[in-house]
Amino acid sequence: MGFSNLGTLGSTPVVKNNFGLVTSDPTDVFQFKITSSKNINLSLTNISAGDDADLRLFRDANNNGVLDSFDRNAGLVSNRGSNQDEAINFKTSSGTFFAEVSRFSTSVGGVSYNLALSATEPSGSFPLSASFSNLLPKEFVLGNLSADVTRTGNVSNTNTTDVYNFSLGFFEGVNIKLDGLNGDADIRLIRDSNNNRIVDAGEEVARSTSGGTASDLISNTTLSGDYFLQVTQFSSSNYTVTFDHFTTPFALV
Repeated sequence: MGFSNLGTLGSTPVVKNNFGLVTSDPTDVFQFKITSSKNINLSLTNISAGDDADLRLFRDANNNGVLDSFDRNAGLVSNRGSNQDEAINFKTSSGTFFAEVSRFSTSVGGVSYNLALSATEPSGSFPLSASFSNLLPKEFVLGNLSADVTRTGNVSNTNTTDVYNFSLGFFEGVNIKLDGLNGDADIRLIRDSNNNRIVDAGEEVARSTSGGTASDLISNTTLSGDYFLQVTQFSSSNYTVTFDHFTTPFALV
């Protein structure tokens, strides 16, 4: 088992690229701590084609500095199958934690992956910008928008963020609406220009942070390219997100 101690996790993402798992060593564990209530954000991406890896998060419940059977009694898991991205976004109190990346048993040969970790301010705190995840896993892949798309979901303390990935071609645009809320959730749109799957300065296109159950709207996005939409909780809520596709008379790149 590979083991890394990352120290205290903060808002600046820690990125571990080109890590690998093999049959004889099928698990990597990354230990870290947070010193106050935070949103823990984990993103497992670039899993090698034809392979599968899963992501788990555990608290060091007995405070012995070891990921043991006692800690494994409770945890969070993302195991979406194939080489799809995995993500865990969890609001929690201070403590020591273990992020575990494990090779799925049916994978053949080595499994490579990238892992990013960050700890942003807890949901429900101000300013809102400090609690948004700065990681961009492709949790829900919509492809190139050519028609309207509607999806439903839920954000909560055990899933503070959902991330939708889509693209716009030439002469295409989209309006995005978040409604159907029974709590408070917000949206922001990211264009990951350097494709590093991190939200860097200048990559936020727009956000909408209406209070309570009021709808959120991001209108008239017409620049072609690849986008990520984050749906983030302020408080726990069900939601409906609608991508209203339209055509434009101009090709904007």
